[in-house]
Amino acid sequence: MAELNDKVILVTGGAGAIGSAVVAAVERAGGTAIASDLSGDVALDVTSESDWQRIADEIGERHGRLDGLVNAAGIVALGNVEQLDFATWRRVLAVNLDGAFLGCKYAFPLLRKKGGSIVNLSSVSGLVGGHNLAAYNASKGGLSLLTKSVALHGARLTPPVRCNAVCPAFVEGPMVDGMAQAARDPHGAKEKMSKSIPLGRLGRPEEIAALCVYLLSDEASFITGVNWPVDGGLTA
Repeated sequence: MAELNDKVILVTGGAGAIGSAVVAAVERAGGTAIASDLSGDVALDVTSESDWQRIADEIGERHGRLDGLVNAAGIVALGNVEQLDFATWRRVLAVNLDGAFLGCKYAFPLLRKKGGSIVNLSSVSGLVGGHNLAAYNASKGGLSLLTKSVALHGARLTPPVRCNAVCPAFVEGPMVDGMAQAARDPHGAKEKMSKSIPLGRLGRPEEIAALCVYLLSDEASFITGVNWPVDGGLTA
């Protein structure tokens, strides 16, 4: 496993399946994980600019710097462009895209002190479309290109700040369970998800977390601006 010795890493969506796996993996790799979510020890609403300003100030006062940010907070809503109501559209974009933008913006002054790494949790749905994922596709597609813009900005700095996106396919956890439950045949829907992946199974949160840790580490110091599929061959 890549090493994160003495690195301070902020993880949003830290109570979620992938977020909690990232927190655990960061700590196993020797880093200090700051796990944030809507509730808990470090409360953060990623859609709130004032929350981001507050947490950046708190990290600055306590640690003096930030070595990594993982924007793992995210939600999904099923619906095609005709079905989806505007309020749901705006909520998905607010959490998945606005939240990551605010995270990158307010973490940057701390990250640039010693150079650092941002990992955005995008999705294969940011690379390919789905007829019933209008809002999710738009949010993750936007996040994947935001990642490239942030990476190019960070590459101009000395020391540089890297930014990459991890793009999972269906991953075991509450999000996939919720999508399946919305179908008329939940068991069949989940089975269909697994069969859509060439490797024949869902991803596991710890597999996503392992790549996040690598991208946060110095071993990935020449990698920036990448949208990295972790999808069992789905986008192949």
